[in-house]
Amino acid sequence: MSDQIHIRREGAAGRITLSRPKSLNALSYDMAMAIDAALQDWAEDDAVAFVLMDAEGEKAFCAGGDIQSLYDHGRAGDYDYARTFWRDEYRMNARIAEYGKPIVAFMQGFVMGGGVGIGCHASHRVVGDSTRIAMPECGIGLVPDVGGSLLLARAPGRLGEYLGLTADRMGAADAIRAGFADTLVSETAWPELKAALVETGDLSLIAEAAETAPEARFAEQQARIDRIFAAADLPAIVAGLEADGSDFAADALKAIRRNSPISMAATLRLLADLRKSAAGIRDALRMEYRFTHRSMQEGDFLEGIRAQIIDRDRNPQWKHRLDSLGAEAEAILAPLGPDDLTF
Repeated sequence: MSDQIHIRREGAAGRITLSRPKSLNALSYDMAMAIDAALQDWAEDDAVAFVLMDAEGEKAFCAGGDIQSLYDHGRAGDYDYARTFWRDEYRMNARIAEYGKPIVAFMQGFVMGGGVGIGCHASHRVVGDSTRIAMPECGIGLVPDVGGSLLLARAPGRLGEYLGLTADRMGAADAIRAGFADTLVSETAWPELKAALVETGDLSLIAEAAETAPEARFAEQQARIDRIFAAADLPAIVAGLEADGSDFAADALKAIRRNSPISMAATLRLLADLRKSAAGIRDALRMEYRFTHRSMQEGDFLEGIRAQIIDRDRNPQWKHRLDSLGAEAEAILAPLGPDDLTF
């Protein structure tokens, strides 16, 4: 475990450092459980004033979950391994979101999927110039999960639908605007800031180190996004993009046409349901788990991983077409009865 994650107490902080830079700090099951155990240990420890989460390497805070093991078990017919991974990971995500002490996350480089789950639910989310945040799950036959659906549902206008369906990447300014991050701090200042936080426990130092974020890239496209992605279903969104004719719409259309139709349809349903109610992190995770629980047998997860990660032919054979989805999205998000996620 020590070669994957470094957990220790240092000054006023409980420190969690992901240490798999060559694997872009991909989150394994053991890493997720180590984070969860540390948070439980520190919850009642008066010597730990806050938790500081960061990662080694310049390329990524965490580029996602370690999906190779999920694929290998799934191909062998073992679906329970992935279900256990997701169930326990989601409980850890909820613990971060609901934690009674401040959690400060420094997120450089790629922050995707599982990285969003451990970094973007923290109470103090610091990003830098290299940060690129995305929810790319629809490209591998999943839905935005690890609580990411809740963040998307709370994003301005229909930006959540756009980001979830296209998997477009957010720089620091857009991540702050979309609600995935809080503060831009120059990455050259991070070592000194971390040291000061650990020494003093004074989290106001983060605001003092903050820089003014530049204009968010998606801000100028917000009206177009709201108009097109407010449509009722995938075919209507595709038709809106085709009719728009802009380069922005053309790029979005290209992304949507390569992603899993059932995943995108379920994502739209997820965001609509979360937006309609005063949903919280547990509601989002419970709904996400209904999809991931079924994703190998009824969805496109194994085919998505084969095409993107294993064979890398980038030619997935999805089970559905964009224009042929009826009740499938509703069915794949239906309650699981005794298998529903509990906390």
